[in-house]
Amino acid sequence: MEEFMRSYNSQTYALMRIVVGFLFLWHGSQKLFGFPGTPPEGVPAFVIYVGGSIELIGGILIMIGLFTRWAAFICSGEMAVAYWMAHGTNALLPIINRGELAVLYCFVFLFIAAHGAGIWSVDAAQGRT
Repeated sequence: MEEFMRSYNSQTYALMRIVVGFLFLWHGSQKLFGFPGTPPEGVPAFVIYVGGSIELIGGILIMIGLFTRWAAFICSGEMAVAYWMAHGTNALLPIINRGELAVLYCFVFLFIAAHGAGIWSVDAAQGRT
């Protein structure tokens, strides 16, 4: 099994990057445009416009693999800030303060920033990885 999966390392990484970027962009879309669903209530305007823009634009850039390292690094930082602003003040552990998604996004984006775009990306097509 290990040898079989190793041969698909590049493809599974690319799929992870694409899917994570796709999922992340919808958080921004919901904040900025109320789609899908409704925008979150009681959230400060700064979080809506700055956070939503980072999520929408960063998610798109990560998904297509353009300026991937920078986009992922900025998105990782945004998720770290989001965790401590929205969740970390309630309780320390993510399982208790409902901040697991912010922590996961933060560290997945940090991994993408360190790894680069990989295959199936605009960066790779332009010779940047």
